[in-house]
Amino acid sequence: MREEQQHPLLLHPNNPNNMVDGRITNTDDLIGGERKTWDELKKIWKIAGPSIFCRFAMFSLTIITQSLAGHLSDLDLAAFSIATTFLISISFGFLIGMATALETLCGQAYGARQHHMLGIYVQRSCRFLQSQLKMAIIAWSSAVSLGVHAIISWLFVYKLGVGIVGTALTLDFSWWLSVFIMYGYVLYGGCPKTWNGFSWLAFTDLWDFFKLALASGVMVLLENVYYRLLVIASGDAGSSHVDVDALSICVTLFGWESMVPLGILAATGVRVAIELGAGNVSGAKFAAKVCMLTSLIIGMIFSSLVLAIPDKLAMIFTPNSSVISVVRKLAYLLAPTIFLNSIPPVLLGVAVGSGWQALAAYINIGSYYLVGFPLGIFIGRVLNFGYMGIWAGMLGGSVIQILLLAIVAVTYGWEKEVQKARGKHILMDKAVDD
Repeated sequence: MREEQQHPLLLHPNNPNNMVDGRITNTDDLIGGERKTWDELKKIWKIAGPSIFCRFAMFSLTIITQSLAGHLSDLDLAAFSIATTFLISISFGFLIGMATALETLCGQAYGARQHHMLGIYVQRSCRFLQSQLKMAIIAWSSAVSLGVHAIISWLFVYKLGVGIVGTALTLDFSWWLSVFIMYGYVLYGGCPKTWNGFSWLAFTDLWDFFKLALASGVMVLLENVYYRLLVIASGDAGSSHVDVDALSICVTLFGWESMVPLGILAATGVRVAIELGAGNVSGAKFAAKVCMLTSLIIGMIFSSLVLAIPDKLAMIFTPNSSVISVVRKLAYLLAPTIFLNSIPPVLLGVAVGSGWQALAAYINIGSYYLVGFPLGIFIGRVLNFGYMGIWAGMLGGSVIQILLLAIVAVTYGWEKEVQKARGKHILMDKAVDD
């Protein structure tokens, strides 16, 4: 058995690889213990902290732009909300989802000490820095983009008077600025262990990578679009522009808060993948449990905040008292939605780290679009409960999704995934040697 190298995210209280004569064993279930939990929390937040900041900063680009649009006019707010619903949820959701395939492959390769493989994998997708814990550059690039965006948005809208078109242009520029900062960091020496230049090996075994990326894309796309359909369905049902504006504000607040559990999702995916890549099944399970507890506590805090100050949150986007009044009423649905949303990202993070994104995508389709959304339409339109009925039905779909994902996570064959990951990296090592 190879000698274990010390790495802060791969230190385990017992046998790090859980290996006896080449066989995987579960000598310690890693349940309980304040020290173990605290050590795991530090590992998780080393990933989740910068990831959450990055997601908050990048989503805040949209928040700033939407806020400026709302202060131009109610019509501009409604138009921008619908445009970003399609752009961010559908196109970006799918592309970001495809990039999460790297969290599975790079995380497992990093856990197995096959650092050279990360450079090969990154040429197929873009979730590269996070998987090897280069979180500082991700946070800094996001902070720079956010600061620049705030300045140029104010300049375009209030000084140059470009209006809604100016807000869209500044948002495009700020998105690309972050991309170029991180890309330059990788190309110019920021990742000497894992980036050795472009290689034809990036084109080997592409079909398996594409299947994993496609499953990841569908999984995240269906997750992102679901509650944004609430705005479209309510507008199509004849709701007033005040109701649509209030719903769009609630959905935006929900999306803003979702950056926290999505950061936990990233940490879960990386931690589970690293532990499985190192052959430590019990460590992967323990990381998932700590992530779940952390996410639930955060969800409870944000839910309470929404119930406590809905008016102040709505005033970020609009001064219209009618819209603020509707947001106050919707807070009683937004709060439980936020709390329930703290659970699926962790379970989906387990899916990403373990490689069962395709199954998670099927679960999302069934629970959201075969049960939740039709149920919401039935309650809202047939039973005449309006947009609040649509929202309540969609919450039912979320509950079903949580139950199904939890069942799969508990019964999933973790040991089998370790063997699969080990076999995959052995094959790629042979390709590199050849």
